[in-house]
Amino acid sequence: MKHVNILIADDEAEIADLVGLHLEKEGFHIFKVNDGEEAVKIVQSHPIDLAVLDIMMPRLDGHEVTRMIREQNYLFPIIFLSAKTSDFDRITGLVIGADDYMTKPFNPMELVARVKSQLRRTMLYNQSASKENILEFRGLTIDPDQHKVTKYDTVLSLTPKEFDILLLLANHPNKVFSAEHIFQTVWGDAYYDNQNTVMVHIRTLRKKLGEDKNEFIKTVWGVGYAFHG
Repeated sequence: MKHVNILIADDEAEIADLVGLHLEKEGFHIFKVNDGEEAVKIVQSHPIDLAVLDIMMPRLDGHEVTRMIREQNYLFPIIFLSAKTSDFDRITGLVIGADDYMTKPFNPMELVARVKSQLRRTMLYNQSASKENILEFRGLTIDPDQHKVTKYDTVLSLTPKEFDILLLLANHPNKVFSAEHIFQTVWGDAYYDNQNTVMVHIRTLRKKLGEDKNEFIKTVWGVGYAFHG
């Protein structure tokens, strides 16, 4: 059976040890580092399945580490740990490529549950993606198997969540999805008041698609978003 490798990067050794202890009890193989540069080196040298990253770390912070990981097309889930509690900080973390965000202090068992949830969703997504066909729309190509999007043969650098949103919409052309439905489907979590999170992801996705007149993603005011096929 394949080891599930989890990277823990936190400059507070007590927190890294606590998280590592609980995850090791669940049978996961753990890599622990205390700064951002070491985190990137681990990712580049080992097959990581999920990362738990502190934001405030020396040398490279969690945001910088995440940008580097996503720019190098590593698509494994990333969970942020942070003492910052504002909605702005949470949304910023999600937009640059994180999949979940927990504030300190936190319940270690809740973190374990979120780790398992992210791994389970990734496994289910990979299984279903292999059954999908490549989607093509006016120069835009979406390849679920390779988790790749190209526009006129130029590869677009999308975060996993941006890709999931685009795939959800493109799989159902002209169907309107509410922000609530998008959040619950892509994040797999209760909606509460996460409309801003979806809105910001749609905005960055449109920018990466190079849309001047929203040629692909349409806003249906007061209802939600639809992919114009």
